[in-house]
Amino acid sequence: MSKTQPARGMRDFLPEDVRRREYVIGVIRDVYERYGFEPLETPAVENIETLLGKYGEEGNQLIFKILKRGVHEATGEADLALRYDLTVPLARVVAEYRDRLPKFFKRYQIQPVWRADRPARGRFREFYQCDVDILGSRSMLVEAEICAAAHDVLTKLGFDNFSIRINHRYALTGVLQAAGVAEEKHDAALIALDKLDKIGRGGVEQEFAERGIEVAAGRRLLDFFSELSSLDQAAELAVSEDLSQKQKALNAAILGRLVEFVGDNELGARGVDELRRILKFAAAEATGARIEIDPSLARGLSYYTGAIMEINVKDLPGSLGGGGRYDNLVGMFLKGESVPACGFSLGLERIIVVMTEREMFPPQLSGAPAEVMVSIWNEESMTEAISLAQELRRAGLRVDLYPEADKLGKQFKYAAARLIPFVAVIGDDERARGEVSLKDMRSGEQRNLKREDVALHLRRMM
Repeated sequence: MSKTQPARGMRDFLPEDVRRREYVIGVIRDVYERYGFEPLETPAVENIETLLGKYGEEGNQLIFKILKRGVHEATGEADLALRYDLTVPLARVVAEYRDRLPKFFKRYQIQPVWRADRPARGRFREFYQCDVDILGSRSMLVEAEICAAAHDVLTKLGFDNFSIRINHRYALTGVLQAAGVAEEKHDAALIALDKLDKIGRGGVEQEFAERGIEVAAGRRLLDFFSELSSLDQAAELAVSEDLSQKQKALNAAILGRLVEFVGDNELGARGVDELRRILKFAAAEATGARIEIDPSLARGLSYYTGAIMEINVKDLPGSLGGGGRYDNLVGMFLKGESVPACGFSLGLERIIVVMTEREMFPPQLSGAPAEVMVSIWNEESMTEAISLAQELRRAGLRVDLYPEADKLGKQFKYAAARLIPFVAVIGDDERARGEVSLKDMRSGEQRNLKREDVALHLRRMM
């Protein structure tokens, strides 16, 4: 007997699952388009050289590679790979079609990606990403717009207790240099630091040691972040219960401490200045109260060059999305030419899991697949039932047509099980009078209507 379960880390989506996914995607698409983003789609399969080297050492190991076909299959070599994310394909598209794209290219993309990761709760090998990116501008207004779009998506979906954590790779570099971390160990330190909220200080210290980072430098680095945690308490004591004022005071205190720690480090100072500008623009976008400066936020992907962002929900491990500025990525496809770019990706799967667990979906999503079901009185009346179903569909109603001449009780039971609220019956008597008997499955009431009035009555009732 063959296995009927999908491959590990993959899933089947039943009708109710699909309705929930389409609801979330619809909200995301609506918000993104209100911000002026245009849709883009790219192939599921990319040339392997397009993907390799873009995601850091850990990312490279998670790419699903496709072996060469035909006579080359025996070599075990791969020339293609499944799409790992939507950002690198975007960079390739911009490099390929830049003469046909606007000066400031704002795109959204909602498509599946694949990663050879170990499946876990809320983590799958095939999952959708919902990206927004703006290319062509170095202005910090871009970061503020992207944060505002992500903020509006979550708010419209019903999330009310989330934060947008931001940091800057230049600020991080300044902190690393001030702590004494060797230049060639910066990437290793950032990969370890990115896990601080998951494995704690002890775990990061152990990873620092494994990656060859000097003990004293690692301790100075972690001491700096320990100091920052005390600023939260100071900010809370310094202001009233107004959470937006508390966050504003905390962000100001963190930026001040960053300035002190990086000293005259040029890169670090530039990163702090850009963070300040993002906060200024975000305040005008009305998202300022949600934004938290978090100098420990690192995001391990190696292509980020400026601000980095992540969305976190209170009492929920991990994040619902993240992104940042990646001014050098498109240049990898254009012989080093720099193209400014910044983007954000929402994790559709995690959003759906959380919304399902917290019962955040509108109740109608788990409702009926149709507003009315047309029953079959007998074999001779089938064409009449088909004709009625088509009339109601042309009137804009969702109509199910029972396919067999079963006992009427069985047909009613079927409609009730599918939560269809009305059943239309054309019996011999109704047909002779030019009427339709309409049963309300919720109240049990049954009434006869002129056939031409059925659609209008159903629209009123719905």
